Amino acid sequence: MGQTQPVFYYDLGSPQCYLVAETIMATLPVVPEWEPVLDWENGQEPVDREQVERLAAEHGLQPLRWPEPWPPDTRRAMLATTYAKRIGRGVAFSLAAFRQAFAGGRDLGDEDTLLIAGAACEMHPTALRKGIELASTRAALDAANARASAAGPSSLPAIQIGQQVYSGPGAVESAAAALDAVLR
Repeated sequence: MGQTQPVFYYDLGSPQCYLVAETIMATLPVVPEWEPVLDWENGQEPVDREQVERLAAEHGLQPLRWPEPWPPDTRRAMLATTYAKRIGRGVAFSLAAFRQAFAGGRDLGDEDTLLIAGAACEMHPTALRKGIELASTRAALDAANARASAAGPSSLPAIQIGQQVYSGPGAVESAAAALDAVLR
């Protein structure tokens, strides 16, 4: 498998990705690269809200507040996340946006939600607005989507280690076990 840095593929509109985002840094023995992508299944598969709420409670997270409308349109949010990553604030912005959506119940399609998440990681509102509109930001998100598609995850969240991809709710635990085996 090789000792390559894991890549965490996620979409801000996925509650399963939110749960992984809140635990991944403490679970994996190697810091992953966070790669924002548009979830090709977001909104197509019904979310088992009770299961997600139970898992959030098991992880010691705040009770979930589901954003309205559901499922969210995350295209602008993922462009904002891609811009944040490009300026070195990707993880901080992602966690702030996830928390706005799932701990605060705010709509990720609402510009104010994105600006609040940006403010939490010291991103100027004007810079964030302009960053979302940049052609280079759209190109970077498209490139990330292509890389994720080529990796072949069946769903998000997904963690890629070398050529191996771990998808779905057990992705973190499976990736952690694989990394532990390699690092021994």
